Amino acid sequence: MTEDNKMTLTFLSRSVNEGFARGAVAAFVAQLDPTLEELADIKTAVSEAVTNSIVHGYGHPTGLITIDCYINNAKTVTISIHDDGRGISDVHQAIQPLFTESNDTERSGMGFTVMETFMDSMTVESKPDCGTTVTLTKQIGNNLNL
Repeated sequence: MTEDNKMTLTFLSRSVNEGFARGAVAAFVAQLDPTLEELADIKTAVSEAVTNSIVHGYGHPTGLITIDCYINNAKTVTISIHDDGRGISDVHQAIQPLFTESNDTERSGMGFTVMETFMDSMTVESKPDCGTTVTLTKQIGNNLNL
């Protein structure tokens, strides 16, 4: 991947940092002059990925989450969210709508579905006890009416 600009952000797996991560990615992507809808899509997808790392990857506030953002000259943003947490034993099952391993009734099992819906592509790489990397891409200006 050729990149024209990039940033890396690392933070602790604390719920309070989810909004910070979402805002930092939005500020970085703003240089592409996205529409409000595109920016909201990216912020929502990042929020879901970070929340998954916090809740399912670690479950405690001392793990590290790293976000790498890349922008290329085709106005495509690639965002990778990585944790070194528990990992996912069956990624195919985990990305199915409504699947959750959480006993918490507030967890709906829709995080990966939301990410797939709002971004142009999503890949999930994971190994039990080695962590998870979610990579999201979106081309800015892809839905312009000419």
